[in-house]
Amino acid sequence: MKLTKLIATVIVAASALTATAQNSVNSPYSRLGYGILSDNVTSAQRGMGGVGYAMNSGRQINVMNPASYAAIDTLTFLFDMGGNMRQTWSSEPSTGAKGQDLTGGLDYITMQFPLGRYMGGSAGLLPYAQTGYSFGDVVGDDQGVTSRQGSGGINQLYIGVSGRPLKGLTVGANVAYLFGNTLNDTYVTTATGDQSLFERVMKVTDYKLDFGVQYSCRIRPRHRLSAGVVFSPGKTLRGKTYGVHYPVNSSDATIVPDTIGETSLRGKYSLPDTWGAGINYEYDDRLMVEADFTYQPWSKVKYLPLEGYESETQAFSDRWKVNVGAQFTPRPRGSYLQRVQYRLGAFYTHDYLMAQGNNVREYGASIGFGLPTANSMMLRSVVNISLEYRHRQASPQALIKEDCIMVTLGINFNEMWFFQNKIN
Repeated sequence: MKLTKLIATVIVAASALTATAQNSVNSPYSRLGYGILSDNVTSAQRGMGGVGYAMNSGRQINVMNPASYAAIDTLTFLFDMGGNMRQTWSSEPSTGAKGQDLTGGLDYITMQFPLGRYMGGSAGLLPYAQTGYSFGDVVGDDQGVTSRQGSGGINQLYIGVSGRPLKGLTVGANVAYLFGNTLNDTYVTTATGDQSLFERVMKVTDYKLDFGVQYSCRIRPRHRLSAGVVFSPGKTLRGKTYGVHYPVNSSDATIVPDTIGETSLRGKYSLPDTWGAGINYEYDDRLMVEADFTYQPWSKVKYLPLEGYESETQAFSDRWKVNVGAQFTPRPRGSYLQRVQYRLGAFYTHDYLMAQGNNVREYGASIGFGLPTANSMMLRSVVNISLEYRHRQASPQALIKEDCIMVTLGINFNEMWFFQNKIN
């Protein structure tokens, strides 16, 4: 019965995630490249600044490093899903224009399960990159107006496995199916009132691999140190891209949309290698501190202009990111407030996006809480809430400035599915 309910929940939630992911970002910078990248973090990890490469726990799912799945015990089943709400304030320094927008939606769905005494598995649906924006500008004196908007993104449906070949050492891998559509629209209104829509479409259908290693050891009776490394090989993308010209207000019914420069992504668009490493310290199941570093050589990827639609090649910068975070539980078996998990974190990102020759950079800080629910033997679920501040702007020339407050809510179901109650 539980399995039937779980399958139904996953199907409904997956459909909702696919439908709403395109609405969870609102940033003009997402018009560039593949959009704003996601980092495979859950609501618990967002409260800790997005760390996770060295984290391994049998009570929380960690997709950032597939080697972590083997930490689950043979009786536990985990299911975690979360959504977010973002309030963004934006301003343009040169013109003084300001705006604000509220977006949100379902963020991720993950599950983790035992595959044996020393093995664990995971599956789920996560965003890879997201596009969402809407803005306009004047073409020139008495020449008309253009407005731009975009939506969509690339999602990843993954399955992973992890094993423990040696004491303290775990290895794991994910294979993910990348899919999704990105739409970048430009509406042009001339001084005479004629309107046209130029739409750039990118459809991705491909796969991605992730590999991870973790090693943990007790340095003192109550002190544990863990290190983790992940690697995702770069690859050329599969799918297609094309442009479409729609004469919006034409009175000629015989005019049909004109497809421009349709081409395969293979050999012309690619993703970079991804390297990540982290170190984690734990004390007595009460305190956890971690620091992570991520590097992606985006300057080496291919992203060619669409023939007949664009004339310039987009330039990317190597992306690197630093994350730090901590979690503190006063007394894991104490009163309710003592069992709450208190989280704190921060990050800095030198992004891959380049806007008019300026690199986009982002930094932020977060706090979070893990609120335990029923504390019975059969149910140890946690409601995870995080509050995150993000600042994004291009540098060195100050372009559009964005300040964002994001609230993420996740529910981590922790059930002992394979435990048999004894009848006295």
